[in-house]
Amino acid sequence: MQRIILIIIGWLAIVLGTLGIVLPLLPTTPFMLLAAWCFARSSPRFHHWLLWRSWFGRYIRHWQQHRALPKGAKSRAILFILATFALSLWLVPVLWVRIMLLMMLTILLIFMARMPVIDDGE
Repeated sequence: MQRIILIIIGWLAIVLGTLGIVLPLLPTTPFMLLAAWCFARSSPRFHHWLLWRSWFGRYIRHWQQHRALPKGAKSRAILFILATFALSLWLVPVLWVRIMLLMMLTILLIFMARMPVIDDGE
């Protein structure tokens, strides 16, 4: 029963993480790491798929090995964060929501700036 629950949580995390690619308030990375954790404890097949076949696999493997982002990932992530938040700020007419988005953007950019980066060869 626990195995089935972990598989369900893992796939739910995959779905939410995938949605997080385009929705600025939904983070992708924590959901993908949660899915990797759930699959590692419940399904070797799904864990292998996530690490070696999915689009996120390279980043998850790199995080598991080095506890850092691969070279170039930080700048791409920051650009994508800025683009999605800019679109959200442009579309949202409510002032207090814009202020909240700007505060979240600031916190997220500070968090991303502090993330370590390491090259694959190091």
